[in-house]
Amino acid sequence: MSKKEIVGAFLGAVLQNDPASMRELANADYIQHNPFIPTGLEPFIEMLPVLQENGTTAENIRMFQDGNYVFMHNIWRNAKPFGADEMVSFDIIRLDDNGKVAEHWDAMTPLVKETASGRTQTDGPITATGLDKTEANKALAKAMVEDILMGQNPNKITDYISAEQYHQHNPGIKDGLTGIVEAVEYLTSQNNMFKYTKIHKVLGEGNFVLTVSEGEWSGKKQVFYDLLRFENGKAVEHWDVIQPIPAEGLANDNTMFGF
Repeated sequence: MSKKEIVGAFLGAVLQNDPASMRELANADYIQHNPFIPTGLEPFIEMLPVLQENGTTAENIRMFQDGNYVFMHNIWRNAKPFGADEMVSFDIIRLDDNGKVAEHWDAMTPLVKETASGRTQTDGPITATGLDKTEANKALAKAMVEDILMGQNPNKITDYISAEQYHQHNPGIKDGLTGIVEAVEYLTSQNNMFKYTKIHKVLGEGNFVLTVSEGEWSGKKQVFYDLLRFENGKAVEHWDVIQPIPAEGLANDNTMFGF
């Protein structure tokens, strides 16, 4: 199986409560970065009946690969164990050199029906193109986060974001550069602007790049997952998940980062 197929099979085994397949596909010392799930494969398996009882399902919208990392954009339904009936997530799986599932990171947020742009949190293109531009696009995404979201050179926003097209999937922000400007002005007026403080990981396949960052918002520490789609050296589409980083009730001490 390809790395994407291995990850897809593992996700399917989780949802089908199939411990035998999970043990074939993953390492016993599977490292878990979801703060509410214990680390290790067997403790994870012990939690699966809760998903079965709730009828929890997942729909994979996008799946990309960067080396030994596979990153996914998913919708979870009947997902009350995760916090709401419907949730949107980014999931990252690291495979070891033997092709075994070795490590997992994620961030989740409730699915929102009414959005500022009229787009959903997950619609849009799903297939990567321009695979020869992966590293260039990753460098662009990293610089964009540093300059715009971390405030190093905010005036360079048009160097990174297309003025002609910027499809926005954050449910509270409208399309285009004007949508970003409006959101920044509003959040700043409320003294509640996003604060990005560190980039932990940049993963890409072709024209899609996912950045995983740490910061603060609404008085809480947050993890920011931002998925960008590039065309001709400019970002033309953005999806994200923002999740508070819990400080108590933790099931493991691996943190939501540790790449």
